[in-house]
This record gives sequence, structure tokens and C-alpha cells, in this order.
Amino acid sequence: MQTGMGLFHKNMLLLNRSAKRHPLAEIEHKRRKYSKTNGRPQLAPDDAYLSYHDVRLTREDIDCIKNDWLTDNAIAFWEEYLEHEKLGEYPKANIVLLRPSMAFLIMKTQDPLSLKSALPDFNNVTHIFLPVNDCRTVDVAEGGSHWSLLLVSVTDGVAFHYDSMSPSNLQEAKLVAHRISQLIGKPFKFINLEDSPQQENSMDCGVYVCLLMQHLLLSRLLTAHAENKVSMSMRGSEVDATGGRKEMLRIIEARRKEGERRRSRSHSPYTHGRKSRSPPRIGDENADV
Repeated sequence: MQTGMGLFHKNMLLLNRSAKRHPLAEIEHKRRKYSKTNGRPQLAPDDAYLSYHDVRLTREDIDCIKNDWLTDNAIAFWEEYLEHEKLGEYPKANIVLLRPSMAFLIMKTQDPLSLKSALPDFNNVTHIFLPVNDCRTVDVAEGGSHWSLLLVSVTDGVAFHYDSMSPSNLQEAKLVAHRISQLIGKPFKFINLEDSPQQENSMDCGVYVCLLMQHLLLSRLLTAHAENKVSMSMRGSEVDATGGRKEMLRIIEARRKEGERRRSRSHSPYTHGRKSRSPPRIGDENADV
């Protein structure tokens, strides 16, 4: 089974080395980018681009995937994609991909047991993937400056931490692991994997989280035989972040075209020939009226 989209290589690393714009330059960039072009209005940053199951991607999310720091929403989309189109092929697997918002809520809640009704059922779960963010306050939307990945093996009682700018998120990851331990009622040994692939710019951390999550899920956990011990080390592996961004965009565009195709076939009698203002939708097409 070929997994990881060919984005993990030995002795080869392709990275986007551009840096973030100054805030004022970014505002001007967006103003020009989303103004009318050739008389046709372009999507504004907050305009919906694709509705995919429980995630609604915006134009800004798409632009961030192209060459910027990934938003919570972009990472949530990737988890939705893995969950519905990859993990669904293994009905006996009990693996949870926790969304960034829930991972952050767990980290910031003193009593994580109070969140049980809002979280997935962790009974019989073998592994939990959690994107970890270093945001210090719950009052800032899309806050923080770095993503890392925590993989909790409930079966083995170990929490593995993958940080592409190690040890940036070490304390945050330890806290999330502790909260998960409280939720499940089981202690976990925390291992910070210092051999994790390291990024060479300030923007690729979210891409690393997405690609590492995919690789560990598809190439390690889902293909392992029950009697074999699975190594969670990423020693010797390098990440093609530029290729990863392109592949994420390719997947999004393919789902967007499929959503448009399904909508064009529905011929809803309520639209009277008008073009729908809703984005192309995958997962709940009948909601688009």
C-alpha cells in the first residue's frame, strides 16, 4: 500500500522558504487581491470556498495553504479528509483525530472531565491524534505561532510528541497529554521525539503536522499487524512541505469540482435558475438549497 503521497523522502527536503509579510503589507495585499478583477468580483477572505462534511473552508484558508501559516480550519479539513476518505476504509480501527479547537479547549480547561459530553467517546480507542498550538489565551482567534503533533497511544500508555521546531511546544504538549490522561483515567509516559523532521522556515509547522499525521496513520498504525511492534520514530525521514501544500490544494480543488458537479445535477426547484450562494458541498449535499 503506497501512503504518505510520496512526501516523505530520504536525504531530500523541499521547503517553501518565504517569510510572512509585515501586517500592514498583508492588509494591502489582501485589499488588492480581493478587489474586482476584469469587472468580476473575487471571493473575499471570509467567503466560503468549500463545505466538506463539518468543515467550511474559506478563501483565506485556501491562501494560507498555498504559502502561509495553516489556520485551525485548514488542519481540521485535513483531519476530516483523513477520517472520511482514509480511516473509513478500516471499520475496525478505533483511532480518533481530534480537531484543533477541541485539543486547545482540552489544554485550557482545568477540569477536562467537564468536557466529556462534547468529546468523542474514548472507550476502546487505541490512538488519539491532537494538533497542539502554543496560543496562550482563549480570547484570540487563530492565535499562537506554532503547531506540533501529539499522538497518544492509549494501548501502550505512551504520548509521542512531534515538533518541527523542537522544543518549541514541549510544555504545551506535556499539558495536553496530562489532560488526556485525566480524561481517560490512565497515566501516559511522555516522549518528545527529538528525531522528528525539522522545518527550515517559520510557516510550515502546520503542514508538517498534517503530513506527519497522515504518514503515522496510514503507514504505521493502519498497516501494522497486531502481533508486531510499531516504531513511532521518524528518524531519517524528511518532509516535502511544498509538495504537501500542492497535494492539499489538489484534493480541495477536486472535492470542490465534485461538489459543483453534484449541485448541477440536483436541479433544485427552489433556485429558479439562480446560482447558489452556498459553496460547493461534500458530505451533506441536500442542505444546499
